[in-house]
Amino acid sequence: MRFAEKFDNFITGFFSGILLPVLVGVLIYLFSPGSLSVKEYIARIVETNIVTHSISICVFSNIIIFLIFNRFDMLRAAKGVLAITIVWAVIVFAIKIL
Repeated sequence: MRFAEKFDNFITGFFSGILLPVLVGVLIYLFSPGSLSVKEYIARIVETNIVTHSISICVFSNIIIFLIFNRFDMLRAAKGVLAITIVWAVIVFAIKIL
């Protein structure tokens, strides 16, 4: 079984679409200036009212894995990434309205 066939399923795409934005968020936190704790960092994001901007920047990384899955003809995994990206977009939209 080829690598692409082994990981070409909806669940792989779905979880990679969740994991990569979280990883990007952690990397942004680690490379941000200052010595804030995670709690202080999140409080600062909420205080400055950039929650939706932060989520959108992190979710933007899903384009990379979507294109990789598409390039390797892993269309089921690409559907999973697309599905979770739509869920992220609904979350951002809901936060923006509320």
